Amino acid sequence: MSEPWELSLSDAAAAIASGRLSPLELLDATLARIERVEPRVQAWARLRADDARAAVRQPADSRASGTRPGPLHGIPVGVKDIFYTEGVETSCGSKIMAGFVPSYDATSVARLRRAGAVILGKTHTTEFASFDPSPARNPWALEHTPGGSSSGSGAALAARMCHGALGSQTSGSICRPAAFCGVVGLKPTFGRVSRYGVHPLAWTLDHPGPMARTVRDVAMLFDAVAGPDPNDPSTVPAPPVSGAVAALDDPRGRDAGARGLRVGVPDRYFTDGLDPEGAAAYREALRALGDLGCRVQDVRLPELFEAAMDAHEIIHNVEAAAVHADTYRARPGDYGHKLRAIIETGFHVPAPAYVRAQQIRTLLIGAMRALLRDVDVLATPSAPGPAPAGRASTGSPVYNRPFSFLGFPSITVPCGFTKSGLPLGLQFGGRPFEEITLLRAAAAYEASTPWSSRAPAL
Repeated sequence: MSEPWELSLSDAAAAIASGRLSPLELLDATLARIERVEPRVQAWARLRADDARAAVRQPADSRASGTRPGPLHGIPVGVKDIFYTEGVETSCGSKIMAGFVPSYDATSVARLRRAGAVILGKTHTTEFASFDPSPARNPWALEHTPGGSSSGSGAALAARMCHGALGSQTSGSICRPAAFCGVVGLKPTFGRVSRYGVHPLAWTLDHPGPMARTVRDVAMLFDAVAGPDPNDPSTVPAPPVSGAVAALDDPRGRDAGARGLRVGVPDRYFTDGLDPEGAAAYREALRALGDLGCRVQDVRLPELFEAAMDAHEIIHNVEAAAVHADTYRARPGDYGHKLRAIIETGFHVPAPAYVRAQQIRTLLIGAMRALLRDVDVLATPSAPGPAPAGRASTGSPVYNRPFSFLGFPSITVPCGFTKSGLPLGLQFGGRPFEEITLLRAAAAYEASTPWSSRAPAL
């Protein structure tokens, strides 16, 4: 067997379930891995090794009393540092929140614990999940960004310092770092995963979601955290989540989820500014989807698409300003310059402009629902290129932003590497509450390519 820290989440879970690996062995191996590579990667805001060991011992006590272990029993996971964790500091990568210790878990954290996951600690985020970079570095090239705002989650997964993680996306903060770090990220439909106990950036755009090394791993996390929550009225009771993992186990073969799938290729926007290596990888990914039996076809985006992306920025800025209005006025100097600019911009947007932006959003949702009657998924690049060098930028969310704005689900999966060895990603977007369709498409593509099996040399 591989070293325990090398195993995917699903392989580690299977090894634990069969008795070939104990949760303590997996935890100790993972903590040893963290000790070796974390000083260079800096993915963790704070580690909780003692808490993790206590959590590993607790399921053993539960089994002795006849309680059945959950599907994530013993799996080490990281939690983005905007998710509340009972008794553990949640600083949101900011001076403002430093020292804040919640008295309860975010719903998604509580659900991971109930499924048996072991919370290793809090992963670095950009300041308040915005654009001011965190200390985290990209394990594939330490001088490059891991993306944002779920930077620590992406970096920790790529560096094999955890087996799953929670992230969140308001513009591109799950899919972008997943693509830059060569892992998988699922941004669920708005309302599919509870936001209760997750510090907001923009209330009507925020999406919590899972990140992991493989599509199956993400499906296991999604099964654990998705579903309605009485503490979050934006979550919806139907259609229910039912067996994302089971949906990947098609007896007809691993590529069955792709055969006959209608894959739309947008006529514009998603290739604007795409770099040559990214464009070549995207073309090859579309060809691979055709080889899997997908019906790859061109689609025309609605005329108002670009205007709607401008509307996203208005909503984002206004809602961020509203979230931070009181603390910003009291402590403006404690905010990073990028978030400060967003807040100041939001303060100066007239109310009619915000309302009009939401109206445009509604129009685009209707137009995109109509487009997605003709195709099952859209396939796009995950980002305009690989992770940029330097610490000043977390990269562009431009290709992820549309699905955050719409509230439609999206997933990114590795689709190649640049000549310099940086990961590239393929993004699928689809209809609301059809995450399983995206997971099947991504899993079939993943199984037909070697990209997800690669790991950075640390």
